[in-house]
Amino acid sequence: MSDIKAADVAALRKQTGAGMMDCKEALTEAAGDMERAVELLRVKMGNKLGKLAGREAAEGTVQSYIHATGTVGVLIEVNCNTDFVARNDEFVAFAREVAMHIAASPATRFIDADSVPAEEREAEERVFAEQVADKPADIQPKIIQGMLDKWLDEVVLLRQQHVNADRHENKTIDQIREELSAKTGENIVITRFQRYAVGE
Repeated sequence: MSDIKAADVAALRKQTGAGMMDCKEALTEAAGDMERAVELLRVKMGNKLGKLAGREAAEGTVQSYIHATGTVGVLIEVNCNTDFVARNDEFVAFAREVAMHIAASPATRFIDADSVPAEEREAEERVFAEQVADKPADIQPKIIQGMLDKWLDEVVLLRQQHVNADRHENKTIDQIREELSAKTGENIVITRFQRYAVGE
């Protein structure tokens, strides 16, 4: 079964704290049965299941990226659970790679969709509703949702494919983060970032 829904993978991740690929594989093996997928993950991960997502990320690193022109720069804080991982070269490289992505993505303003203010989301929806007012009423909601999703892809960091698509195999920032989380066994959290550009 290859048509596993992203929403089901996300729900299983939230419930278990397991990595995205582990959740997708479990759902595929379980033919979409959520309870069976949880059982499969319990067998695979044992005592780790459910603990990863809830662990406090109190260690980490602050990294920067300055474009070669000297006109754009980014500061980013990425957290993890232990100072051992915080000093890990791969963890630091991840923070720098995300900073570089943000420097190249001026529309990026939020870490995840939950941090987008409701009033801002609603304002965008009103604009989109005006733009599709001439479309048949029964398809307007679907069009508006598609436009909203596209807007969220532009402004939400974790939803975006890394700008270096070849190097990161077209993965999103969240997928890269999850792979590092699974590899290190720690909760990797992008906490905050600030992008600076000359003249802005």
